[in-house]
Amino acid sequence: MRFIDQTKIYVAGGDGGRGCLSFRREKYVPRGGPDGGDGGRGGSVILEATSSRNTLLSFHYKNRFVAQRGEHGRGKNQHGKKGADMLIQVPAGTLVKDLKAGELLKDLATTGERWVAAQGGRGGRGNARFATSTNRAPRRVEPGEKGEERDLELELKLLADAGLVGLPNAGKSTLLRKVSHARPKVADYPFTTLKPVLGVVRFSEDDDAVLADIPGIIEGAHQGAGLGLTFLKHVERTRILVHLVDGAAEDPVAAYETVLEEVKGYGEPLRGKPALVALNKIDLPEARDALGELERHLNPRGIEVIGISALTGEGLDGLLSRLRRELFDLKALEAGGA
Repeated sequence: MRFIDQTKIYVAGGDGGRGCLSFRREKYVPRGGPDGGDGGRGGSVILEATSSRNTLLSFHYKNRFVAQRGEHGRGKNQHGKKGADMLIQVPAGTLVKDLKAGELLKDLATTGERWVAAQGGRGGRGNARFATSTNRAPRRVEPGEKGEERDLELELKLLADAGLVGLPNAGKSTLLRKVSHARPKVADYPFTTLKPVLGVVRFSEDDDAVLADIPGIIEGAHQGAGLGLTFLKHVERTRILVHLVDGAAEDPVAAYETVLEEVKGYGEPLRGKPALVALNKIDLPEARDALGELERHLNPRGIEVIGISALTGEGLDGLLSRLRRELFDLKALEAGGA
């Protein structure tokens, strides 16, 4: 499935129904009078955040959404039926912007959250509404109002508890496959992963976390090199980062610092974000030597390095235990500040 994280759509609320011009005419009723009903309100276009989608791909094929118009009023004071609302599901984490002004209109960050993107038009009043003591046979009615129209830009920033970051071929996809049911492509060449992939890590029966494999980070990513800017934005929505360093790299310390600089260079949303550091491929002899080197580099900063092998599973229990503990503390902090 293609990963689309930015798209444009047109939305329009339904037009309101027209008011009815009608007079009551019955054989044995000496005075009839106006009995035209009101038109129904047009339906609205509503966006709803859902966790069942993680791409905007569907809007690539259908990008015009018009809600149902309201029915016209009828005689005998019968009001027109309201037009049906149109509910459109978007991935949780979708930003909605006005296409022309560039203004942020809504951040649909929470699953189940709804927002009216285009309001339906009000129905027009029938002539029964205009009867007065001096005008008992009004011929005045109102047309229905036009529904609201908007050109919108949707931008997705994935929601995840933790985001895996590292240079290409660090083993992020292999790790995600090992600890979750996600099945990203795995190969022995760089840039295998060309889209973010989400996986659910289950700590226990009632405790889990969403882990995202964030691809495309290379030197200069925060300035647009490679696919960096395209995917770095998805790290904004994660609670914690997991730096995965290739233990078989020529210089693991430099590899870690490169990714750290790109994360910091992206801007304020990523600076100061909690992070764990894991050195991968410790099933290889050179990686075990690199572990000590990285520890000597980071321990003075108070940063612990966790040695793992995404291939054999060595050290993964320790990494997941630490991740679970960190997420528990962060969620408790968020709940306390709410």
